[in-house]
Amino acid sequence: MRIIIGLGNPGKEYETTRHNVGFVAIDKLSDTLGIEVRKSKFQALYGEGIHKGEKVVLVKPMTYMNLSGQSVRQLLDWYKPEPDEWVVVYDDMDLPLGTVRLRVKGSAGGHNGIKSIIASTGTQEFLRVKIGVDRPAPGVTVVDHVLSSFRKEERPLVDEAIKKTTDALQTYIEESFQNAMNKHN
Repeated sequence: MRIIIGLGNPGKEYETTRHNVGFVAIDKLSDTLGIEVRKSKFQALYGEGIHKGEKVVLVKPMTYMNLSGQSVRQLLDWYKPEPDEWVVVYDDMDLPLGTVRLRVKGSAGGHNGIKSIIASTGTQEFLRVKIGVDRPAPGVTVVDHVLSSFRKEERPLVDEAIKKTTDALQTYIEESFQNAMNKHN
């Protein structure tokens, strides 16, 4: 089993924001794998399917970013995955725009969605795919930065990062997270 959780905020007004690259990655992977993310449960939208013999669950928590852990806890209680069977995809301001990093564990690094997941699950040891969204410009608050849309000139880097992310996630599904790290970090 592979559970892939993309973080973001629900609602049309957040669709194109930096904070929603996790949702964008899930949408792209949904298209690639042919798994519709339309069911509602776990305070989330999700979809289930089989890819090359592996059960895949794609998830977009609908709790808003800062409460993502509530949804993730319900999901984990239902599916009862092993630690290497679930991964969280999210934005990271400490990475340059367009950079993708895979990690097997770590701290929240100031990310409120990850803080919520750590608090709700009681562990920092879960798989992560981080998508770089850059630091705010001088004078711009963190909140304004992550809730802003990408500028036109940034879109090619973001699109490439989403492609790298979905490629890495396919490697994770078909092989292992370690192989995904080796090939895509």
